[in-house]
Amino acid sequence: MKLGHLYIGLFFLVFACTPPPEKDITSERLIDFVNPFIGTDGPGNTYPGATSPFGMVQLSPDIGIPGWDRIAGYYYQDSIITGFSHTHLTGTGAGDLYDILVMPTNSRFSGRIQENNFKPYSSFDHTKEGASPGYYWVDLLDYGIKAEMTATARVGVHRYTFPKDEATQIHVDLGYSLNWDSPTDTFIEVINDSTIQGHRMSNGWARNQKLYFEMQFSKPLTSHKISGDRTTSKISLDYELEDGEQIVVKTGLSSVSSEAAGKAIRTEANSDFDAILSETESIWEKELQKIKVVSKNGDEKSVFYTMMYQSMLAPTLYSDSNGEYKAANDTQGKHLPQTDTVAKAVEYNRYDTFSLWDTFRAAHPLYTLIQQEKVPDMIKSLLAHYQETGVLPVWSMQGSETHMMIGYHAVPVIVDAYFKGFEFDSELAYQACRESAMMNDRQIDIYKELGYIPVDDQHENWSVSKTMEYAFDDWCIAMFAKDLGKMEDYRLFLRRSQNWKHLYNEKRSWLQPKDTQGKFIEPFVPKEYSPYFCESNAWHYYWFVPQDIDGLIAKTGGNERFTQKLDSMFSYAPEPDDKLPVFSTGMIGQYAHGNEPSHHVAYLYNYIDQPAKAQKLVRDILANQYKNEPNGHCGNEDCGQMSSWYIFSALGFYPVNPAQGVYDLGIPLFEEATLALPDGKSFTIKAPGAPELRYVEDITLNGAALGRNYITHKEITAGGTLEFKLTNDPKLANKNTRTSPETNKIYN
Repeated sequence: MKLGHLYIGLFFLVFACTPPPEKDITSERLIDFVNPFIGTDGPGNTYPGATSPFGMVQLSPDIGIPGWDRIAGYYYQDSIITGFSHTHLTGTGAGDLYDILVMPTNSRFSGRIQENNFKPYSSFDHTKEGASPGYYWVDLLDYGIKAEMTATARVGVHRYTFPKDEATQIHVDLGYSLNWDSPTDTFIEVINDSTIQGHRMSNGWARNQKLYFEMQFSKPLTSHKISGDRTTSKISLDYELEDGEQIVVKTGLSSVSSEAAGKAIRTEANSDFDAILSETESIWEKELQKIKVVSKNGDEKSVFYTMMYQSMLAPTLYSDSNGEYKAANDTQGKHLPQTDTVAKAVEYNRYDTFSLWDTFRAAHPLYTLIQQEKVPDMIKSLLAHYQETGVLPVWSMQGSETHMMIGYHAVPVIVDAYFKGFEFDSELAYQACRESAMMNDRQIDIYKELGYIPVDDQHENWSVSKTMEYAFDDWCIAMFAKDLGKMEDYRLFLRRSQNWKHLYNEKRSWLQPKDTQGKFIEPFVPKEYSPYFCESNAWHYYWFVPQDIDGLIAKTGGNERFTQKLDSMFSYAPEPDDKLPVFSTGMIGQYAHGNEPSHHVAYLYNYIDQPAKAQKLVRDILANQYKNEPNGHCGNEDCGQMSSWYIFSALGFYPVNPAQGVYDLGIPLFEEATLALPDGKSFTIKAPGAPELRYVEDITLNGAALGRNYITHKEITAGGTLEFKLTNDPKLANKNTRTSPETNKIYN
């Protein structure tokens, strides 16, 4: 998800972006291949700080200056750090969180600048900075202080190593805010000489966010000073330190109470810094071991494992260890008679930060393979949001519905998990899906009446995109209804899944916006980024009919015309004077890999018996749009979607229809990759000669010819071996016509 571009130039920017040193490809630990700085420069909007997989805490450095480039708090080109806050979003275009800023200082430096609101800061240098899964460190050069960070699921842990100084301070600033975030109520209380508690309430992209904390210090303070007002509370803790003395700061978080935050420290972080770091590294290593790849290319291996790492930064844990959390009932409406209710997740972990417009496409399907133990909790979390608010989330975080983006894309996530056999209340899930599709909000009432969203005077009308995405979600509900025996609903939603055809202009062969009278809007220029398309243009959304690709091919005029149009998608480059928005990045012709609507398009060549073209494009995207360097993402990482596309495509398959239970085959990047599955099973993908060989000549599954260019989820999770015979002759890739998965069918 990407929003408007805001850039603030600063005279102290450091423009030399030296990438971290290349990893040793003989390393035994997979965490050593991860480069958390990928995406911290350019449009990636990632953060380099310490977190655990899907953790509540994201303890990361903050530059302290607002702007599009600093959405995640950190920007690789900058040269100052204003502190370390405990919550961050990964790879989005929305500037929020940055809760509870901590900054150590001493008498060596007292400089202040307007750009960060005159808060304490220090210069830093990338040669004296590092990061790995669960660990971040940096030298604060102006103070001579080394800062180290690690994290458990609910606790951020700092370790500061100080020089001798009689005026050392640790500042905790609850009034610090950035971008969209704005504190509404802050409070700090000193419990004893080594413990403080408090809360920070805020409004921003997440409305009515409530965050309670307890902070424990390993060394008793000498004195302290609390200052600020109701929305700007901060405390300065005073110390007299000898050279080399260390202070460890542990910060527990909770959306319910400071006492719960303190319990998190006692239960998760009751050992020393090194022991906590070692445990967090072990957790990350265990997660990364779920896929083992064989490669002689250290950079490719680093990119792959960094993408695995980034795929596990969201959704984020939201419930306390006893299951309690602030319910998502903080908005006005008929379903919401109460405010700030404390809810409880019984026998599951409640997650939030669901960037569903992005992640329904590949991230959630990936979780059904490598996060099978967490998928039921994620689905139950979506259903909890429904029970608390009366509707499934669109883009939720911190117990708040942001209403960002379009569709009701919790539906495909739920339906995909249902057909793949994950356990949850299917009747409740169906009710949630149906009611979310039948509400009279977000123009769904008009969609139900007309069969499409007409153009209106809203700045972000997005009429074509909404129609297309609602239609896909309706197909998912139809399949769900059919399996549950709800045949009337099945017929209703199957009809609605064809609503995309109402916007098809037969004369022009485009999906085109209409007014309320059913007339196509003219003039219409397909390459223009207009209010009719969500962060896209007509080229991007033409292909979003994953529920009926056969129907789209027929509408286009058959295989030959579809081929011509698809070829043009990747060859019709923008003109130099075309106005491209900030999210139009990673361009190949009109294809924009830096934004999600394009992500499945290369694989559509499989549906017209031209897999060689798909294989070439996928390899080009893998090679050119992802790099082992800070500017290594061609667009916003978007809470795991950009990284999940890479993981799937590097393995050799991708879910064109992310709720169908099938994966279209492409071409593996690695000679061998093995997925560890539950119950001791494994699934191995072999591709001798990769990555030098660029086309697929033949494919076998467990030694037998596959004879098609897709594989089912059930075939993968059963375990076995998928082997690709590769070639450099594209003609050989077409020697056997392989059938495509049937649309309008679930492969369960």
